[in-house]
Amino acid sequence: MTAGGSSIPEVQRLLAVLGAGKRCAEMGTAYGEGAAAIASTAVSLVTVERDSERVVAARERLAGLDNVELIEGDWRDVLPRRSPFEFLFLDSGDWKEEPFRQRALDLVEPGGLLLKDDLTPDFPGPDPLREWFFGHPALIATEILTTARTAAIIATKRR
Repeated sequence: MTAGGSSIPEVQRLLAVLGAGKRCAEMGTAYGEGAAAIASTAVSLVTVERDSERVVAARERLAGLDNVELIEGDWRDVLPRRSPFEFLFLDSGDWKEEPFRQRALDLVEPGGLLLKDDLTPDFPGPDPLREWFFGHPALIATEILTTARTAAIIATKRR
């Protein structure tokens, strides 16, 4: 688990696969490792970070990547104006709050993908986050191991 720092290499590879050839967005840039992974294969990436110190580090990390737009701000203000996206990396903590889950889902076009990492496999439950992914009528989701001790949920938005 990264505790908000950066994506682990296994997740970075997954991000590159899921973002390939797509218009992408990321909530919570942190230091830019996940964004760099997405940008390595994406057509475009809009990534948003609120923490100004992290933005400085991410700008340095993402310098020279012409397909990346890094914005300092709140995803709720920035991403709706640029949506819909084909792939959304849910990498900030605040989207999990009940009023914002639907707003996050609305950013993804039908047939688009969502990824949430930093999960613990075999969580004893109940887990409102997993319940949302697996119970939402607009989503088809699966959970995968990213390492022996970490997991991620991949979902697609129904057409």
